[in-house]
Amino acid sequence: MNNHVVIAGAGPVGLWLAAELHLAGVRATVLEQRTERDERSRALTVHPRTLEVLASRRIQRPFLDEGVPLPGGHFGVLDSRLDFRRLNSAFPYTLALPQARTEELLEAHAADAGARILRGHRVTGFTEHAESVTVAVDGPDGRYELDAAYLAGCDGARSIVRTAAGIGYPGTASTVLGWLGDVVLDRPPVPGFSYFGPQGTLMVVPMPGGVHRLVGITPGDITTDWPGDLTLAELRAKTIAMTGDDFGMRDPAWLSRYGDATRLAAAYRKGRVLLAGDAAHQHFPAGGVGMNVGIQDAANLGWKLAATLHGWAPTGLLDTYHAERHPVGVSLTETSRAQVALMTAFSPPGLSLRGLLSELISTLPQVNDRLANRVSALDVTYPPAGADAHPLIGTRVGDPELLALSRADAYLMADLTPGASLSALAGPRLRVHHRAPGAFGDATAILIRPDGHVAWATDEADAATRFAKEHAA
Repeated sequence: MNNHVVIAGAGPVGLWLAAELHLAGVRATVLEQRTERDERSRALTVHPRTLEVLASRRIQRPFLDEGVPLPGGHFGVLDSRLDFRRLNSAFPYTLALPQARTEELLEAHAADAGARILRGHRVTGFTEHAESVTVAVDGPDGRYELDAAYLAGCDGARSIVRTAAGIGYPGTASTVLGWLGDVVLDRPPVPGFSYFGPQGTLMVVPMPGGVHRLVGITPGDITTDWPGDLTLAELRAKTIAMTGDDFGMRDPAWLSRYGDATRLAAAYRKGRVLLAGDAAHQHFPAGGVGMNVGIQDAANLGWKLAATLHGWAPTGLLDTYHAERHPVGVSLTETSRAQVALMTAFSPPGLSLRGLLSELISTLPQVNDRLANRVSALDVTYPPAGADAHPLIGTRVGDPELLALSRADAYLMADLTPGASLSALAGPRLRVHHRAPGAFGDATAILIRPDGHVAWATDEADAATRFAKEHAA
């Protein structure tokens, strides 16, 4: 069987997928139409679940060393911020790190794993065969073709791969225009500054290199008309209208607008084509979740694709990629739309609604926890088949000890029995590690997938016999 995957797009999603495939023994070629890495960073936030994913491959340390941990995040720029310190994770915070640096670190990880990354190479289409796919590419030296077992579209919201595959991308067009400006501020406000009122919403975020990012929306930005590129003069006028000060802004490094168009691919898989990241879901960048969800898409897909190509995947495993991640995309788009509604609630009734929700977050811990878990993706569970399935199946494992033992090419059995009785089950695709009984409630054993979710669990004392019986079945 062809043991080669072509990935369109060398952003964080494509790079993580490439690394996962190589760590699992599958060749990957990443094709990126840009000749240089984009040094502009639309995303600035790494969320707790993504940090757990990084920890599962033992590469979290450079991110933690360079990023700035923040105790929470916002939901719709409400006055009451979400408190992430309450989250059940080894990383109960958001990490402020520019996407350009995140991408650079992930590219080094993918290259170290053995992935081939070709810049200036643009996928233009493909031809699917019974057992392979031929990918058409425009490269620096002209057109050529690559043969692969699968083609992964990680090439953004305007995905050529998705379009060529004929996969629908239903959703809603943009009706709100957000904007951002990376500028020097001679008189910056206090860290964590934000404004919300009848004149609009504004957040000011310090960035490396003496630059601040201003992001916001004003009532005039609720429009379907494109007003042209953002200028420094317009950014200054919007900021003064809201705060009475331009903070001494000058020397813009990047000025940009973006809309709230929200779309979700009808299928994450069609034959030998798979989609991940913005190619599968487009939404307003509220809370910095987009890059994180895309990396988590790749974490789900990588091991399944490798297991399929190596022949050790259970029947239908690759189809579970859509079954598990498409609902996450639905939740993502719904949450994004809800935040846009809050961020544009400039009317007196809207301000009252915002005040009520802020009060609920600050006074009811369960409201804070529900929203924080949703934004951080710590609540993502893949429901098991069967009403009598163990309640742990499908849940994520954030235990640092077990994360450190995870591999892209094998399951991990956590033996929670007093006598470490499951060691005889160990094999090339199944590693066994004894963990203290009680670490997962009454469970005596849990089987952890390479992406850190529970595949099987039991409370029975003779866990080995139970596993052998169900595995044989």
